Amino acid sequence: MASVAFLGLGVMGYPMAAHLKNKGGHDVTVYNRTAAKADQWVAQHGGAMALTPAEAAEGKDFVFCCVGNDDDLRSVTIGVDGAFSAMKKGAVFVDNTTASAEVARELSAAAKAAGFEFLDAPVSGGQAGAENGVLTVMVGGEQAVFDTAKPVIDAFARMVGLMGPSGAGQLTKMMNQICIAGLVQGLAESIHFGKKAGLDIEKVMDVLSKGAAGSWQMENRHKTMNQGKYDFGFAVDWMRKDLAICLEEADSNGASLPVTALIDQFYKDVQKMGGKRWDTSSLLARLERQ
Repeated sequence: MASVAFLGLGVMGYPMAAHLKNKGGHDVTVYNRTAAKADQWVAQHGGAMALTPAEAAEGKDFVFCCVGNDDDLRSVTIGVDGAFSAMKKGAVFVDNTTASAEVARELSAAAKAAGFEFLDAPVSGGQAGAENGVLTVMVGGEQAVFDTAKPVIDAFARMVGLMGPSGAGQLTKMMNQICIAGLVQGLAESIHFGKKAGLDIEKVMDVLSKGAAGSWQMENRHKTMNQGKYDFGFAVDWMRKDLAICLEEADSNGASLPVTALIDQFYKDVQKMGGKRWDTSSLLARLERQ
């Protein structure tokens, strides 16, 4: 059993922290910007709550974090009452936020200077993956630190891989989001086309999902897309945040992402339609708005 803190109890962090407590058997202290959510978590799962990130991190072996973006991450780590001010020597900070590779490298250097370790470890699998404890975790950092943290991360993951040095986890997550953007647009166009052609979408998808066109998105989202329901998981606002990170990194490293840039604009259209909190499969709604 390890002494663990978890910072950020959103739709991902809330169940991830629960798996650390219930499946992993760890002693867990939670912090959330809205304290009522932390109170709720403790009432449901036990453990303890803290009023600041520093209070949560003090004396802990591992501190996990899953917040919104680079600014949120800096706030809970190096901001006022941030966790980094209270981390003990030799502890490990595991950041599950989807953020930039730049901030991962920045915080890794700050952690090293203060005598503790940092892993950037963004996740994939959505809310359902978090709730079921089957997330994929893409890690950047040193091998020895990864080996120390992996048994703890395993509590909420089905796949945990070390991708390379600091920042590599975030770069891998960018690749994941680039893939998803193209897949969802292709699936949306396929369903749109099938409807216009008068086909039975359920019958068609049952066949296509078993062939070369099959994907997680097709298996898990085609039914709700066909029904015009878009309240299942990762929101458009968050996808645009992630794609902005991808496009900014591409500008820096010289990669060409024409399809990703185009689909980012399609998601902008969905936002204008009132779909900021719709899930990412809502690209179909854009095609059907006429």
